[in-house]
Amino acid sequence: MTKIAPPQRTRKGAPPSPSETLDNLHRSEAAELKPLNFKVPAEFHREFKAHAAIHGVSMVELLREGFEMVKKKRGC
Repeated sequence: MTKIAPPQRTRKGAPPSPSETLDNLHRSEAAELKPLNFKVPAEFHREFKAHAAIHGVSMVELLREGFEMVKKKRGC
């Protein structure tokens, strides 16, 4: 019969000191990004993605630029 070793108990250890955790309150810009989740027709997606690629901008940049134009047009 094979002998099975008992499971090893691990301890988490002491929590970090307050001086070690003070820097985690400052978030980088990337951490501030939030996902926008909505569906668009496949043809619109292809056209939007192709337009962004042709003009060398990301889809996010194109969306932001378009939103700024709409705000200006509507006087917001």
